[in-house]
Amino acid sequence: MKMKTINDLLNYSNMKIVQDTDWFNFSIDSVLLANFVKVKKDFKIIDFCTGNCPIPLILSTKTKAKIIGVELQKEVFSLARESVKINNLENQIELLNSDVKDLSKYYETDTFDLITCNPPYFKYDNNDNINDNMIKAIARHEIKLTLNDIFVQARKILKNGGKIALVHRSERLIDILSLMRQNNIEPKRLKFIYPFENSISNLVLIEGVKNANPGIKVETNIIVHDNSGNYSKEIIKMFGGYDNED
Repeated sequence: MKMKTINDLLNYSNMKIVQDTDWFNFSIDSVLLANFVKVKKDFKIIDFCTGNCPIPLILSTKTKAKIIGVELQKEVFSLARESVKINNLENQIELLNSDVKDLSKYYETDTFDLITCNPPYFKYDNNDNINDNMIKAIARHEIKLTLNDIFVQARKILKNGGKIALVHRSERLIDILSLMRQNNIEPKRLKFIYPFENSISNLVLIEGVKNANPGIKVETNIIVHDNSGNYSKEIIKMFGGYDNED
Protein backbone atom coordinates (compact mmCIF):
# COMPACT_ATOMS: atom_id res chain seq x y z
CA MET A 1 0.00 0.00 0.00
CA LYS A 2 1.43 3.34 -1.08
CA MET A 3 1.84 5.84 1.73
CA LYS A 4 3.11 9.40 1.55
CA THR A 5 4.69 10.75 4.72
CA ILE A 6 6.29 13.97 5.94
CA ASN A 7 9.48 13.29 7.88
CA ASP A 8 12.12 15.35 9.62
CA LEU A 9 15.16 15.87 7.41
CA LEU A 10 17.54 14.18 9.84
CA ASN A 11 18.47 16.67 12.58
CA TYR A 12 18.45 19.76 10.38
CA SER A 13 16.53 22.42 12.28
CA ASN A 14 12.89 22.66 11.21
CA MET A 15 13.54 20.91 7.86
CA LYS A 16 11.01 18.42 6.50
CA ILE A 17 11.01 16.05 3.53
CA VAL A 18 8.07 14.40 1.78
CA GLN A 19 8.59 10.70 1.12
CA ASP A 20 6.65 7.74 -0.27
CA THR A 21 7.05 4.14 0.84
CA ASP A 22 6.35 2.79 -2.65
CA TRP A 23 8.17 5.35 -4.75
CA PHE A 24 11.16 7.03 -3.21
CA ASN A 25 12.85 7.48 0.16
CA PHE A 26 16.18 9.27 0.35
CA SER A 27 19.20 7.39 1.69
CA ILE A 28 22.46 8.13 3.48
CA ASP A 29 24.10 8.34 0.03
CA SER A 30 22.53 11.78 -0.50
CA VAL A 31 23.69 12.94 2.93
CA LEU A 32 27.25 11.85 2.17
CA LEU A 33 27.29 13.71 -1.14
CA ALA A 34 25.76 16.91 0.24
CA ASN A 35 28.45 16.99 2.93
CA PHE A 36 31.26 16.15 0.48
CA VAL A 37 30.77 19.11 -1.83
CA LYS A 38 32.11 22.58 -1.10
CA VAL A 39 29.91 25.50 -2.06
CA LYS A 40 30.37 29.24 -2.51
CA LYS A 41 27.84 32.03 -2.20
CA ASP A 42 27.95 32.93 -5.88
CA PHE A 43 27.75 29.36 -7.20
CA LYS A 44 25.15 28.28 -9.71
CA ILE A 45 24.24 24.76 -8.59
CA ILE A 46 22.25 22.00 -10.28
CA ASP A 47 21.37 18.60 -8.84
CA PHE A 48 20.85 15.78 -11.37
CA CYS A 49 18.44 12.96 -10.40
CA THR A 50 17.20 15.02 -7.46
CA GLY A 51 14.56 12.52 -6.34
CA ASN A 52 12.49 13.98 -3.53
CA CYS A 53 15.07 16.76 -3.19
CA PRO A 54 17.29 15.76 -0.22
CA ILE A 55 20.53 17.17 -1.66
CA PRO A 56 19.14 20.64 -2.52
CA LEU A 57 17.42 20.75 0.89
CA ILE A 58 20.65 19.95 2.74
CA LEU A 59 22.68 22.35 0.58
CA SER A 60 20.18 25.11 1.38
CA THR A 61 21.38 24.91 5.00
CA LYS A 62 24.95 25.58 3.81
CA THR A 63 24.52 28.29 1.19
CA LYS A 64 22.14 30.97 -0.02
CA ALA A 65 23.05 30.15 -3.63
CA LYS A 66 20.28 29.25 -6.06
CA ILE A 67 19.89 25.48 -6.51
CA ILE A 68 18.13 23.69 -9.35
CA GLY A 69 16.90 20.11 -8.93
CA VAL A 70 16.22 17.98 -12.01
CA GLU A 71 13.94 14.94 -11.77
CA LEU A 72 12.59 12.93 -14.68
CA GLN A 73 9.83 10.94 -13.02
CA LYS A 74 6.65 12.96 -12.45
CA GLU A 75 5.64 10.98 -9.38
CA VAL A 76 8.97 11.59 -7.64
CA PHE A 77 9.11 15.18 -8.92
CA SER A 78 5.81 15.80 -7.11
CA LEU A 79 7.44 14.72 -3.83
CA ALA A 80 10.33 17.11 -4.46
CA ARG A 81 7.94 19.97 -5.16
CA GLU A 82 6.07 19.32 -1.91
CA SER A 83 9.37 19.08 -0.01
CA VAL A 84 10.46 22.49 -1.30
CA LYS A 85 7.09 24.07 -0.59
CA ILE A 86 6.76 22.73 2.95
CA ASN A 87 10.15 24.27 3.80
CA ASN A 88 9.30 27.62 2.14
CA LEU A 89 12.32 27.35 -0.15
CA GLU A 90 10.64 28.19 -3.47
CA ASN A 91 12.83 31.29 -3.81
CA GLN A 92 16.06 29.30 -3.47
CA ILE A 93 15.31 25.86 -4.93
CA GLU A 94 13.90 25.60 -8.44
CA LEU A 95 12.68 22.23 -9.71
CA LEU A 96 12.64 20.97 -13.27
CA ASN A 97 10.66 17.91 -14.38
CA SER A 98 12.97 16.90 -17.21
CA ASP A 99 15.33 14.29 -18.57
CA VAL A 100 18.92 15.24 -17.75
CA LYS A 101 19.75 14.53 -21.41
CA ASP A 102 17.47 17.42 -22.42
CA LEU A 103 19.07 20.12 -20.28
CA SER A 104 20.58 21.90 -23.28
CA LYS A 105 17.00 22.92 -24.13
CA TYR A 106 16.86 24.94 -20.92
CA TYR A 107 20.40 26.11 -20.22
CA GLU A 108 23.25 27.48 -22.28
CA THR A 109 26.68 25.90 -22.29
CA ASP A 110 29.11 26.99 -19.54
CA THR A 111 26.32 27.93 -17.11
CA PHE A 112 26.91 26.06 -13.84
CA ASP A 113 29.66 26.07 -11.20
CA LEU A 114 28.61 22.83 -9.51
CA ILE A 115 26.67 19.70 -10.42
CA THR A 116 25.71 17.17 -7.76
CA CYS A 117 24.37 13.75 -8.71
CA ASN A 118 23.20 10.63 -6.90
CA PRO A 119 22.51 8.63 -10.07
CA PRO A 120 21.14 5.17 -10.86
CA TYR A 121 23.87 2.79 -9.74
CA PHE A 122 23.38 -0.33 -11.80
CA LYS A 123 23.96 -1.05 -15.46
CA TYR A 124 20.91 -2.31 -17.32
CA ASP A 125 20.10 -4.60 -20.21
CA ASN A 126 16.83 -6.20 -21.17
CA ASN A 127 17.78 -9.47 -19.47
CA ASP A 128 18.27 -7.88 -16.05
CA ASN A 129 16.00 -8.74 -13.17
CA ILE A 130 14.74 -5.37 -11.99
CA ASN A 131 12.16 -4.18 -9.50
CA ASP A 132 8.58 -4.66 -10.67
CA ASN A 133 7.96 -1.10 -9.49
CA MET A 134 9.21 0.83 -12.53
CA ILE A 135 9.62 4.06 -10.55
CA LYS A 136 12.10 2.32 -8.25
CA ALA A 137 13.71 0.49 -11.16
CA ILE A 138 14.42 3.74 -13.03
CA ALA A 139 15.91 5.27 -9.87
CA ARG A 140 18.24 2.29 -9.38
CA HIS A 141 19.14 1.10 -12.88
CA GLU A 142 20.51 2.93 -15.93
CA ILE A 143 17.24 2.51 -17.82
CA LYS A 144 16.76 6.19 -18.67
CA LEU A 145 20.14 7.68 -17.76
CA THR A 146 23.65 6.25 -17.99
CA LEU A 147 26.93 7.41 -16.48
CA ASN A 148 28.06 8.57 -19.90
CA ASP A 149 24.86 10.62 -20.31
CA ILE A 150 25.65 12.38 -17.04
CA PHE A 151 29.18 13.36 -18.03
CA VAL A 152 28.18 14.38 -21.56
CA GLN A 153 25.70 16.84 -20.08
CA ALA A 154 28.16 17.98 -17.41
CA ARG A 155 30.71 18.80 -20.09
CA LYS A 156 28.13 20.96 -21.85
CA ILE A 157 26.64 22.95 -18.99
CA LEU A 158 29.58 23.28 -16.58
CA LYS A 159 31.68 26.41 -16.73
CA ASN A 160 35.38 25.98 -17.44
CA GLY A 161 36.71 24.95 -14.04
CA GLY A 162 33.24 23.95 -12.87
CA LYS A 163 32.82 20.83 -10.75
CA ILE A 164 30.68 17.71 -10.77
CA ALA A 165 30.42 15.56 -7.65
CA LEU A 166 28.85 12.10 -7.47
CA VAL A 167 28.16 9.36 -4.99
CA HIS A 168 28.29 5.91 -6.56
CA ARG A 169 29.11 2.26 -6.05
CA SER A 170 32.83 1.65 -5.54
CA GLU A 171 32.71 -1.16 -8.09
CA ARG A 172 31.91 1.42 -10.79
CA LEU A 173 34.92 3.61 -10.03
CA ILE A 174 36.90 2.69 -13.16
CA ASP A 175 33.85 3.43 -15.33
CA ILE A 176 33.49 6.81 -13.62
CA LEU A 177 37.15 7.79 -14.01
CA SER A 178 37.24 6.70 -17.65
CA LEU A 179 34.04 8.51 -18.63
CA MET A 180 35.08 11.67 -16.80
CA ARG A 181 38.27 11.92 -18.83
CA GLN A 182 36.48 11.09 -22.08
CA ASN A 183 34.36 14.17 -21.41
CA ASN A 184 37.19 16.56 -20.42
CA ILE A 185 36.41 16.29 -16.72
CA GLU A 186 39.49 15.61 -14.62
CA PRO A 187 39.00 13.59 -11.39
CA LYS A 188 40.33 15.75 -8.54
CA ARG A 189 38.90 14.50 -5.21
CA LEU A 190 38.10 10.96 -4.10
CA LYS A 191 36.77 9.57 -0.84
CA PHE A 192 35.94 5.94 -0.08
CA ILE A 193 32.99 4.98 2.13
CA TYR A 194 33.08 1.84 4.28
CA PRO A 195 30.03 0.36 6.07
CA PHE A 196 32.29 -0.80 8.94
CA GLU A 197 35.94 -0.32 9.87
CA ASN A 198 37.18 -3.66 8.52
CA SER A 199 34.75 -4.01 5.62
CA ILE A 200 35.17 -3.53 1.89
CA SER A 201 34.27 -0.09 0.50
CA ASN A 202 30.78 -0.09 -1.01
CA LEU A 203 30.45 3.58 -1.97
CA VAL A 204 32.70 6.29 -3.34
CA LEU A 205 32.47 10.07 -3.45
CA ILE A 206 34.22 11.67 -6.39
CA GLU A 207 34.58 15.20 -7.70
CA GLY A 208 35.81 16.17 -11.14
CA VAL A 209 36.68 19.54 -12.63
CA LYS A 210 36.06 20.53 -16.25
CA ASN A 211 39.30 21.07 -18.20
CA ALA A 212 41.51 20.83 -15.10
CA ASN A 213 45.08 19.61 -14.96
CA PRO A 214 45.71 15.99 -13.89
CA GLY A 215 46.18 15.20 -10.22
CA ILE A 216 43.76 13.58 -7.78
CA LYS A 217 43.58 13.90 -3.99
CA VAL A 218 42.43 10.76 -2.13
CA GLU A 219 40.85 12.02 1.07
CA THR A 220 40.34 10.32 4.43
CA ASN A 221 37.87 7.44 4.38
CA ILE A 222 34.44 7.60 5.99
CA ILE A 223 33.31 4.74 8.24
CA VAL A 224 29.51 4.70 8.43
CA HIS A 225 28.98 2.42 11.45
CA ASP A 226 30.98 1.75 14.61
CA ASN A 227 31.64 -1.76 15.91
CA SER A 228 28.29 -1.75 17.72
CA GLY A 229 26.39 -1.09 14.50
CA ASN A 230 25.53 2.50 15.42
CA TYR A 231 26.27 5.44 13.16
CA SER A 232 29.80 6.76 13.59
CA LYS A 233 30.45 10.18 15.10
CA GLU A 234 31.31 11.57 11.65
CA ILE A 235 27.98 10.44 10.22
CA ILE A 236 26.05 11.78 13.21
CA LYS A 237 27.76 15.14 12.67
CA MET A 238 26.54 15.11 9.06
CA PHE A 239 23.01 14.43 10.24
CA GLY A 240 23.12 17.59 12.31
CA GLY A 241 24.30 19.86 9.52
CA TYR A 242 27.08 22.42 9.48
CA ASP A 243 28.10 25.32 7.29
CA ASN A 244 30.93 24.82 4.77
CA GLU A 245 30.19 27.74 2.45
CA ASP A 246 33.16 29.86 1.42
